[in-house]
Amino acid sequence: MNNRLNKEINFIQLNQIDYQEAWNYQEKLFAEIVDLKIANRKLTPAEEITTPNYLLFCQHPHVFTLGKSGSEDHLLLNPVALAEKEATFYKINRGGDITYHGPGQVVGYPILDLDNFFTDIHKYLRYLEEAVILTLAEYGIAAGRIEGLTGVWIDYEKQENPRKICAMGVKCSRWVTMHGFALNVNTNLDYFNYIVPCGIPDKAVTSIEKELGHLVALPEVEQKLLKQLAQLFEANIKVGSR
Repeated sequence: MNNRLNKEINFIQLNQIDYQEAWNYQEKLFAEIVDLKIANRKLTPAEEITTPNYLLFCQHPHVFTLGKSGSEDHLLLNPVALAEKEATFYKINRGGDITYHGPGQVVGYPILDLDNFFTDIHKYLRYLEEAVILTLAEYGIAAGRIEGLTGVWIDYEKQENPRKICAMGVKCSRWVTMHGFALNVNTNLDYFNYIVPCGIPDKAVTSIEKELGHLVALPEVEQKLLKQLAQLFEANIKVGSR
């Protein structure tokens, strides 16, 4: 393995982008890193090329995505109703069940070579969750985890009304990650009524707007998230472009 670890993360703001277009872009960056790692196997340690890391932030038009372990029954709309809601549906190659993406969310796609940081997928997921938890704390929102469930929750210690505020689902191959998290900021929560969110029928969803009672600027939330992610991964964030 290359001993010259790259702790720099290239941050790319995609703004509002079609889900398929963002997925294709992720796949491109992911494949480039994996191919580079495979090529490095034929080189001596001194010859190895350092692998890059990326972090994409974006919003999507209304879309439902189903992970590899999910059930199509958790989408409660037929194709006609889906079109009426101006939404699309994709089966994708991340872990997890079904979730919703739409305007008013901060969607984050870290495409990291974990060999540059640590090779522990559970630690990686906990770091993503922790970045969201610390960001929410800056708004006075107490959030945390529920054992056995990935993501970030409000009233997580209570059994009667836990509410998911951030969903997560990732893919990892050769220690390279893709997909990521979706934090509800000013999200239209009505769209979650059209699915069984993350395949969990007895849990509600919420947003920063709903918890605070007012809108919050997405760029402000993004900057706070960037700061927390940089600190947790001990990384240098470099702003780039496509």
